[in-house]
Amino acid sequence: MATAFGTEPETRTFRLPQALRVPFEARTWREFAYLVLSLPLSIVFFSFAVSLTAAGSGLVVTFLGIPLLAGTLAMCRGFGALERSRARALLRLDIVDPAPVRPRSGGAMAWVGAMLKSGVSWRHLLYALVHLPWAVFAFSVALPFWVAGWSLATYPLWHWVFPMYAGQDGIQLYGDGTHNVYLDSPFELATTCAVGLLLLMTTPWLVRGLATVDRLLVAGLLGPSRLEGRVVELESDRGVVVDKAAADLRRIERDLHDGAQARLVALAMDLGLAKEKLQEDPREAARMVEEAHGEVKTALQELRDLARGIHPAVLTDRGLDAALSAVASRCTVPVRVEVDLGARPAEAIEGIAYFTVSELLQNISKHAQARQASVDVWRTEDRLMLQVRDDGQGGADVTAGSGLAGLAERLDAVDGVLVVDSPAGGPTVVTAELPWRV
Repeated sequence: MATAFGTEPETRTFRLPQALRVPFEARTWREFAYLVLSLPLSIVFFSFAVSLTAAGSGLVVTFLGIPLLAGTLAMCRGFGALERSRARALLRLDIVDPAPVRPRSGGAMAWVGAMLKSGVSWRHLLYALVHLPWAVFAFSVALPFWVAGWSLATYPLWHWVFPMYAGQDGIQLYGDGTHNVYLDSPFELATTCAVGLLLLMTTPWLVRGLATVDRLLVAGLLGPSRLEGRVVELESDRGVVVDKAAADLRRIERDLHDGAQARLVALAMDLGLAKEKLQEDPREAARMVEEAHGEVKTALQELRDLARGIHPAVLTDRGLDAALSAVASRCTVPVRVEVDLGARPAEAIEGIAYFTVSELLQNISKHAQARQASVDVWRTEDRLMLQVRDDGQGGADVTAGSGLAGLAERLDAVDGVLVVDSPAGGPTVVTAELPWRV
């Protein structure tokens, strides 16, 4: 800030070191509250789970045992919902709720069978059983350390509450009737306070470590199974692939209808008129045939471009190196292409890699205002890596709903990743990672 006497120095805000701030942070208190609440809740969960599971197992020889076991699992899923909500609120653990049990047919027995076959439900029961021992340990460690730390750190403020005895007050460390030791001198008060501060600075990290174990238990036993998550992901990817295929078919149909087909129809009409003019005006007929010949060339070029957009022959015959070089030659800026592959990837992956680079080079031609670009392709273990770089104006954003978003969805459908680094002013670096095999 400028003043009459020069430039006023910038004011700097002072922040306590992390070791001094951590006992007062909200995260520390939230995680401590989670550990303290875990013990009474886990006692309730454990008691109901053990008693009802034992009753259901004992009555399994009768008709009542199986429904009772299914009801116990449903109750454990309710406990799990409460634990997930508590973890979200206190541990800031964002965990997806598992899918509810959906029997294939209606009826109570169908629901019982679906509940007993649900691996997620049995994992909820396992959580109710194993969480109690851990909750006892975490409570027994966190609460004494926490209380001792704050009590000793503030001891000089409250040591006077102890009654005066023989001219001394404070906590008695030792006494045998002839000799007594009290924490009442200034040195002893300072030492006690220092020990309390040391506990206060170390206990929050102990609490965070204990809370990390709870995070692992909740995420591992109360979340959706990996198989279920993978099925949901594959269903989503299948929908993306189907939508992309339908969009490609519509594009091909539109290009054929509006391009080559329209030219061929006009060509047929021109040839028909030329045939009628052949006897009356041979010169005019020759001119019309010449125009029709030009239309044939244009239609053939459009059909070649369309075929290249579906799957170029050079890609099938000679691989990515030649195909990407051909694409780069059509770009409006000079493009350096370097492909270092010892073998060819799967055909589907090769096609996706080709169209990814083709789309990125088209974006460079249309929007980047670049002077030069480069394409690098290499293999890392079982992954195919692509990197397209340009020195344009930058500002590309995969979240803006542009063609980059479509590319990201296409790559995600085959477990690929698209990363865009494009600060304003450039340069832009787009890195794509694809599996080597589908």
